Amino acid sequence: MILIILRILFVALMSGLGVTIINSPELMGQSAWTPPLVFASLIFFAVVVILVDIFIPRKKIDAITAVYFGLIVGLIISYMFSLALTPLFPTDKLKESPFLSALQPIVKLLISVVTCYITTSLLLQTRSDFRMILPYVEFKKDVRSSRPYVLDTSAVIDGRIVDILETGIFDSPLIIPRSVVSEIQNFAESSDKLRRARGRRGLDILNRLQNDPKVDLRVMDSDSPELLQYPEDSRLVILTKQLEGKLITSDYNLSKVAQVHGTQSLNLNDLSNALKQVFVPGEQLEVLLVKAGEEPQQGCGYLPDGTMVVVDNGRAEIGKLVRISVTSVLQTSAGRLVFGKMEKKAES
Repeated sequence: MILIILRILFVALMSGLGVTIINSPELMGQSAWTPPLVFASLIFFAVVVILVDIFIPRKKIDAITAVYFGLIVGLIISYMFSLALTPLFPTDKLKESPFLSALQPIVKLLISVVTCYITTSLLLQTRSDFRMILPYVEFKKDVRSSRPYVLDTSAVIDGRIVDILETGIFDSPLIIPRSVVSEIQNFAESSDKLRRARGRRGLDILNRLQNDPKVDLRVMDSDSPELLQYPEDSRLVILTKQLEGKLITSDYNLSKVAQVHGTQSLNLNDLSNALKQVFVPGEQLEVLLVKAGEEPQQGCGYLPDGTMVVVDNGRAEIGKLVRISVTSVLQTSAGRLVFGKMEKKAES
């Protein structure tokens, strides 16, 4: 809202400047098209400046501090510009030319308005960098981590990243390379039904992340000349290393490539396994047996988090909810396996 008001005031000031120029005596004797052309040019210039400002990435800052600090800096810069332009308006020429004499204050006013607007708008959009308090000046860096998280294609298509972000444990910006977006789009346009479904799910995940106000998602170009010589996976790892960030993926091989390059990575599968419930021998739990095991008389079921449970003498109870006692837990690269023996059938 403050930025909108600032931009409206900027356009109003430029309009007032245009009216001042039109009413100046030097333009009275000019062509009939000169006053409206000058006024339209100033308004067009103001709109262009605002459009350029809108496309600058928005950041946050304390509004009141940004206004007065931006105005001070803008006036100082405009004064320096005025000193630099003084040789263009020598005193002898000002006396000889009424037009230059009237143009000099207009140029100085135009420079002051533009520099004040740019500095104030810039500070309004950088509130996360520092805080300023009067009468004592205090600079405070943002306590949030500045190391970004870089998403690869597998992490986006996986979908679990949305649930993880909703917990609020990630407080850094998310970076998604443009090549990853293109790859997901190619998946969505594939003739293969499974690849097309995965690509469309990835695009839905990206839309959810972009529309979430709590998520700072940025799309970055990863096709710079120095990276094009590497394969896609290595290019992603090198980009993460250049940003001093962390790579988020669910691809086991990509995690190993990141380790080779000395880049920190977070595998969503490892995170999921780490958050699964821990069981100790002798602990009792209930599980629905859904299929037979590899060994005779074994039955298998699954916990709500996907952990597989193997039950001795449970093949006859397939399709039933049974109570078991945990005998051992095995951690494998594919996940966690819980072994147990059946105590008794639980109530339906």
